[in-house]
Amino acid sequence: MSPNCAPTTIATIGIDLGKNTFHLVGLDTRGAIVLQLKLSRGQIERRLANVPCCLIGMEACSGAHHIGRRLTELGHDVRLIPAQYVKPFLKGHKNDYRDAEAIAEAVQRPTMRFVAIKTPEQMDLLALHRVRSRLVGQRTGVINQIRGFLIERGITVRQGVMPLRKALPDILSSNQDALSPRMVGLIADLAQDWRRLDERIAAVSAEIEALARQDDSCQQGVTTSTKSEPKAPTRDMSLLTRLVQFTSNDPPPITFGTHYRSPEIWDRA
Repeated sequence: MSPNCAPTTIATIGIDLGKNTFHLVGLDTRGAIVLQLKLSRGQIERRLANVPCCLIGMEACSGAHHIGRRLTELGHDVRLIPAQYVKPFLKGHKNDYRDAEAIAEAVQRPTMRFVAIKTPEQMDLLALHRVRSRLVGQRTGVINQIRGFLIERGITVRQGVMPLRKALPDILSSNQDALSPRMVGLIADLAQDWRRLDERIAAVSAEIEALARQDDSCQQGVTTSTKSEPKAPTRDMSLLTRLVQFTSNDPPPITFGTHYRSPEIWDRA
């Protein structure tokens, strides 16, 4: 049969995702390869719309959730697999078609662990987390640079963010001998950057908390399993929402801190 002809006996399809091109391998019910295709991003939905509903496997990556949602709308059973679970099924030298074949083999395993396809709302929440993480890293870099400049001039401040924040105005106004006017201006500019980053982080954190209050999964994540166990504090919604978005649409109950480290929770990611 021609590799470009979609047979009606396709039971499983493995898709190796790329930025612009996708490689597909289809298996029949016996596990024999009956389809090999190379498609562009714009062709995959039109091509698979003409294929009878079947099991489709893809490696979990940044673009897999969008494709997974679109193919699910076509009626296919789409499952995302962590990349490390596909590697044992790879045969011979690595290439795109063999990757797709390995995915098709792996997705059929009854004990395989899958990644839940995330909704657009969950992806928005994860994007907020990534932006906040970047801003926190930038703020840490600014603080470390300020400390470095001060130490070079023989000025030390007690460890911690708050001691430096409180001491900085006095240092800039009273250490005229230790700091040159140019260095005073430079550190003052860094302090302004620090304040702007604080404002950005506060705004993103507030948006994360607002989304968490509207998300049923996040609210279900904080419960009481028994009357004797106190309810988990909800002020750290950042950690809770990250946990919910990286597990599934039906998160397990979280009652105390050790649950954040529970392997039963993270194994579902």
